[in-house]
Amino acid sequence: MAAASDLPHAVCVELARAAVANGAQAYAEPAAVERALQFRRTLLSPVINATGVLLHTNLGRAPLAFAHPPQAINVEFDLSSGERGSRQQAVGGLLATLCAAEAAMVVNNGAAAVLLVLAALADGRQVLVSRGESVEIGGGFRVPDVMEQSGAQLVDVGTTNRTRLGDYSKALARKAADVALILKVHPSNYRIEGFVEDTPVAQLATLDVPVVADIGSGLIDANCPWLSGPPPAWLAGEPAARQSLAAGAALVTFSGDKLLGGPQAGIIAGRADLVSACMRHPLARALRPGGHVLFALQQLALSYLDRTAATVVPFWQMASSSIDDLAVRAHRLVSAAGIGEVVASEAIPGAGSAPGTVIPSVAVSVAGDRLAGLRAAVPPIIARTRDGATLLDLRSVHPSDDGHLAAALAAL
Repeated sequence: MAAASDLPHAVCVELARAAVANGAQAYAEPAAVERALQFRRTLLSPVINATGVLLHTNLGRAPLAFAHPPQAINVEFDLSSGERGSRQQAVGGLLATLCAAEAAMVVNNGAAAVLLVLAALADGRQVLVSRGESVEIGGGFRVPDVMEQSGAQLVDVGTTNRTRLGDYSKALARKAADVALILKVHPSNYRIEGFVEDTPVAQLATLDVPVVADIGSGLIDANCPWLSGPPPAWLAGEPAARQSLAAGAALVTFSGDKLLGGPQAGIIAGRADLVSACMRHPLARALRPGGHVLFALQQLALSYLDRTAATVVPFWQMASSSIDDLAVRAHRLVSAAGIGEVVASEAIPGAGSAPGTVIPSVAVSVAGDRLAGLRAAVPPIIARTRDGATLLDLRSVHPSDDGHLAAALAAL
């Protein structure tokens, strides 16, 4: 079993014991080898994302090429003074520059960023949230639940589909109001259309209370200066950090592994006094990221600042590939595999970014449901089905993996 699966002996012993407990013959071939191989498939391993969902939450969201040398790094060591330093200083400074903010800090994910801001700035006080933004996103993350855990008191304003500036003003004017913040939440993975109205950050900023904009997806700048052309059409209306702060938000919070294209992280940027209060809160230590995340974010931030993100950040490589390039790859793949046809497709950003938008794409279509066979390939290939056919969308596939796709399709 160990030789066939390349698993450690101790793991194979536990698999054998479990098999005996279930009444099986522990080392009967080929059942024992199959058990070992099935266990190996439960371990984390690289896969090829051919779903067309560029930021696939179940597949780790933004793909990231990251190598760390087997050396110590100055995570909390000041090289100038030789004394203990801050793990937030270097990366926080770069992210602040990116966002045109006074200061920035990093925690371990986007939900943690919202939780820390509320706990540090609104514990025991009221926070105004539009009813249309009191949302639940993937994984059961609910704004009311996070508010409760932070110690802040949620005050719903407006209605599900329409919330005006006057609704916030009315809540602020109540005699018993002790409002610490206004929280504006990106609706992430859903959209209300039709008879709707919301209050933009610029209007909320006219009120006498700090505005925190949870923009979610991590778009740094709506102008996308790291791209050679204009901003993609599918980004229209997506909130961005620089523009939200310029409009008057006191803080923005967002994820590092969505449109930013980095590791899982949560970023808080904005007024220096508010960021400092978050850094001093006891939760900041519990929610802080490790050195690997900080190092990866530092490299990512530098790529945005030197305008090379479009060529070195995998997400932007995928998102900015031309239809012509994708079509050439698809035809080559079909020719090499001897199976399938090239079809038009629609990719999506994914992970709650730019909800309801699509990105034109190209896919290879194979008749029937071939998902299980593709998952059995090495490395596994994750695709999708549509109208009785299996689609492999090339926008979410790195060109270096085209050979693996061709071999897997040929094996079908």
